[in-house]
Amino acid sequence: MSIRILVADDHHIVRKGLVLFLQTQKGLEIVGEAENGLAAVEQARDLEPDIILMDLSMPVMDGVEATRKIREENPAAKIMILTSFSDKNHVLPALEAGAGGYQLKDSDPDKLVEGIHKMVGGENQLDPKITSQLLFHLQGKQEKHSSLEELTAREKEVLIEIANGKSNKEIAAALFITEKTVKTHVSNILAKLNLQDRTQAALYAVRNGFDR
Repeated sequence: MSIRILVADDHHIVRKGLVLFLQTQKGLEIVGEAENGLAAVEQARDLEPDIILMDLSMPVMDGVEATRKIREENPAAKIMILTSFSDKNHVLPALEAGAGGYQLKDSDPDKLVEGIHKMVGGENQLDPKITSQLLFHLQGKQEKHSSLEELTAREKEVLIEIANGKSNKEIAAALFITEKTVKTHVSNILAKLNLQDRTQAALYAVRNGFDR
């Protein structure tokens, strides 16, 4: 069964190029195109896509506000920000509005397709450049949280890797443990810190000074 995608981008050529590329990929189906955030909100409501690729800078309503409204109407909606902005002033508002993924337009197209599949499968996606930017800008500016004391040393190591944008497979390789063990640690981290998903975990880690 194909993954149903809604593409929201005000640049006609960019949007059409993205649509044409995604249509060539097996298992992906474009069900709608939106030229601004308001249209994205309306189409998300009518089409109920599996995932929405959302630009940030759009007329009528920007991507952050559109993301917030879509998530208010449908908390389960999966939204991946696809933009050229990697600074914290764009990244943080988008993730806090409810985006589950953040990819840059200059990233590898194959990585985008991989990210779409992973997001629909329940794994949130952050471009490695995004997590490094967050770490750079926010390091040392966060307050420590008492819940961090509840984490084991290994869980803290996993949290650091999450903050650096690594997948479970990459974390397993880096820490020399199995992917199944990583999944267990991630579940424990989310439960102990009262977080909903990996994106929140990454933000939490960055705000609390977790880096390499």
